Formats: sequence, C-alpha cells, structure tokens
Amino acid sequence: MSKTLGIISIKGGVGKTSVASSLATDLVNNYGKRVLLVDANYSAPNLGLHMDIVEPEKTIHEVLAGKVRIESAIHSKYGVDVIPGSYSHHGEIDCMKLKDRISKIKSNYDYVVIDSSPNLNDEVLSAMVASDALFVVTTPDYPTLSCSLKAAELARNRGKPIAGLILNKIRNPDYEMSIREIEEISGIAVVAKIPDEEDHVKSVFTRIPMTLYNSRSKFSKEINDLSGAVTGEKKSLRWFHKLLPLDLKREKVNREVMKQKFYNSVFSNKIDLSEEMGSNER
Repeated sequence: MSKTLGIISIKGGVGKTSVASSLATDLVNNYGKRVLLVDANYSAPNLGLHMDIVEPEKTIHEVLAGKVRIESAIHSKYGVDVIPGSYSHHGEIDCMKLKDRISKIKSNYDYVVIDSSPNLNDEVLSAMVASDALFVVTTPDYPTLSCSLKAAELARNRGKPIAGLILNKIRNPDYEMSIREIEEISGIAVVAKIPDEEDHVKSVFTRIPMTLYNSRSKFSKEINDLSGAVTGEKKSLRWFHKLLPLDLKREKVNREVMKQKFYNSVFSNKIDLSEEMGSNER
C-alpha cells in the first residue's frame, strides 16, 4: 500500500526541501523503493533545482490548473520520479486538488514525498490533506520552533498524524535548544538530529541531493536511518558495530518507537506519535 509523507515547516530556511529531496533519493537508491517526489511549494518552488531539473516543460502548476494530466508532469532524476513546480507560472491553480491528482498515480509507488510550502495558508494545507503522515522540519531555536508548533497545531486540527520532528541545521548546541526541551515544548518526538555541514552548501550548488553527494556525511546517515524507520526495514550492521554498546541516543530510540510500535498504525488508525511519547522515558 502506497504511503504519502508530507515534509512541512512554517518557516523558510530550515532545510525542508533538502530533507524532502534527500529522503526520496535515499528511499530509492538505498532501499529500492519506488518514489514520487512532488513540489507543493507553489508560490516559491525550488524542488526542481535541488533535483537538477532546471527547465521543466510541465509542472504541478499545469496539473493543478487543469491543463495537463499528472502523468505528463513527471520527470525522472536520480532514480526518483519528480513533479517539479513552475518558476514562472502566473495563472490560477486549485492547490486543494493536489490529493485528488496524486491519487490517480499513487498506486504506482511505494512512497509519495511532498515538499510543502512554508506559508501558513492553503498551500501547506493542501500538502497536509494529501499526506498520510507528516514530518515537521525545524531548527533548534525558539523563533523557528514557535513556527513549527503552528504547523503541528494545524496538522492536528486536520486530524493528520505527525510521524516525528526532524531537527536540522544544528550548529552550536551550547546556544541551541536540546532535544529534551524541544520534545517537552512540542510534544513531538525528534526522529532525526542533523548538524549543519559545509557539504550541504555544495550539494545545493551542484544540484545533487546530499545522500548522493556525500553518503558518508552525518546528514546522509541520519536520513538513511530515518528511511529505514519509514520502511520498517532492519539495517545490517558491520561486525564492529555489533560489538559496541547499544546506542541510546534519544533520536535513535524515537526512530525505533516509530518503526516498531507506531509505523503500522500511523497509516491505518491515524494515531499521533505524540500520544506515544508520554509513556517513554525522556
């Protein structure tokens, strides 16, 4: 059964599109999944640039304007089927038709990944409505977290389960919020903890998703572990990792909770992961 994952935030610059493009690419290239990646940031689309689709002939804008069939807007790159946005579209679109349009081809894929708009309007709402579960992307600072809480509140009001919070662009933990603080304030489990790295700038410049540009980076390893939790597949460990003590980092524990206790129910019973957090020791 195909599943649609919405990558959301209500603030630009948190790395949402990098996460969406890297997650989709990783699911394809490291887990062998069939993935459709959709740009739902209609006002300021840039997913195509992250995926090296610079001049798309047909886009999600033409699809939502009723001008083309959704199949004709698919572009293949890095093994991922991508529906980019138009950089110059000026006509009217009905963004709330996103779910209906995706449903026509959803069964062709294992996962549909939606990169949402960072604006608290119908654009982000269309991504939420079209998604089976959501990941909220934030950086570890108070202003961004306050925006992330607004996104989470909107999702909960729409009855959409939040699979977890992705903590991105960690630079100096001494002056940033900890996972414990973020989880206590948001009520959402942090399922990925990603440091800011120089290679990320290079990845965007070369238009190669980070998981392909540098698979050894901490960013790529966190995304790869998140992909494993999303698919529910076990990751084979090297022999020396098996000899090391169990890693009980909070984000790793949360991924296990998501994979083992929450994953099957998130798409059937629409249970919010935050409900599980109360029973887990922080």
